[in-house]
Amino acid sequence: ETRLQNAEQNKMRPLIEEAIADLLSTGASLPRSMVVADLGCSSGPNALTLVSICVDAIRSQCLRSRQPPVEVCIFLNDLPDNDFNMVVKSLVAFQQSHRSVVTGVMPGSFYGRLFTSGSLHLACSANSLHWLSEAPEELRRNKIPAYDIDEHVRRERRRVVIGAYARQFRKDFTLFLELGAIELAAGGRLVASLAGRRSEEPAAEFTHAWESVALVLSEMASKVH
Repeated sequence: ETRLQNAEQNKMRPLIEEAIADLLSTGASLPRSMVVADLGCSSGPNALTLVSICVDAIRSQCLRSRQPPVEVCIFLNDLPDNDFNMVVKSLVAFQQSHRSVVTGVMPGSFYGRLFTSGSLHLACSANSLHWLSEAPEELRRNKIPAYDIDEHVRRERRRVVIGAYARQFRKDFTLFLELGAIELAAGGRLVASLAGRRSEEPAAEFTHAWESVALVLSEMASKVH
């Protein structure tokens, strides 16, 4: 999982570099400071990957423009139960090795307000937006699980479940974009990636391995209740 996450983050490198080049290539002098946020940073060895890419890209752009270094404030965001102890330790080491960089954490859901209006120059998110704000209310109300251990029932309910989660994703993603529009500075950029598939058929591509995982988890959950 760590390798897959890191590979996905590195795929975002050219997109982040392009976004920063656009931000800092207006023809005028560069801004004195920038605020960058990673929304859904998690913890562990990949927690600082995106912000490291951002800082390197900003530094490179300053060198190309022959401008003084821009002060950068980076924020790492995730839900409050994330292991921020590990994240903070990593941030301290990162700040010590990068001049003109200050760091901080911002616990909370990115489906709610996190930053002041117009304060972010660049927001990044890698493989986090598939985590919804909540399970669809219509499924909770009817006590329909996302993955039923009974294969026959699961297949019968598939369209209902997929439709409910698709509507919940649309609602959450729209809210995410609306909040970003408020929190991003004028001309700010959002670079985000999330998993997807080419086919509408759930079992058409890389889902077979997850069938076994989902079955085990469902059985464990049923024993808890």
